[in-house]
Amino acid sequence: MRAFTQHQGIVAPMDRSNVDTDMIIPKQFLKSIKRTGFGPNLFDELRYLDEGKPDQDCAGRPLNPDFVLNQERYKNASVLLARANFGCGSSREHAPWALDDFGFRVIIAPSFADIFYNNCFKNGLLPIVLDEEVVDNLFKEAEAAEGYALTVDLDAQTVTTPSGESFSFEVDNFRRHCLLNGLDDIGVTLEDADAIQAYEDARRNTAPWLFNAGN
Repeated sequence: MRAFTQHQGIVAPMDRSNVDTDMIIPKQFLKSIKRTGFGPNLFDELRYLDEGKPDQDCAGRPLNPDFVLNQERYKNASVLLARANFGCGSSREHAPWALDDFGFRVIIAPSFADIFYNNCFKNGLLPIVLDEEVVDNLFKEAEAAEGYALTVDLDAQTVTTPSGESFSFEVDNFRRHCLLNGLDDIGVTLEDADAIQAYEDARRNTAPWLFNAGN
């Protein structure tokens, strides 16, 4: 998993509440468990004017010109600005996979669905909760200025605007440690690899019959 320390990126404002995981990545694209290749189908029903199909080449599909990610000024966005209850619906981990594969590193909203919020941290995405009033102002600024970018510092737990205004956000220490060090669940376990191996060695000596089940 990629470590997250600081990130500066163009903001894409998605002015829609209650965006569920089926909207983020529709159900027909859930067959793969590779974690990659989902970016072209992110927000598929909103981005395209036709119906998306698995393994379809999206290069020639008709785009919805009104959708924010299809607008030229937001094509390189890596910070998604969203409304309340982002990521509600099913618990599919494909949702953060698709956002990450598209190129997003940060999602800012007044609130997130709990499972989606947890899944983001496990996949190198940083979901940030800011007050609704702050989010409202960020929407206005992002829509008013082309190339509007925010600077996110996970170590300092701040979001800074181009004018220098800074907002603090909360992340619990364990999640912060994992993101700063690029640790998913397996990586966290491997931090104790020496202790695990020492336990296995000791167990092999005290209960050798457990390790000879196939003999």
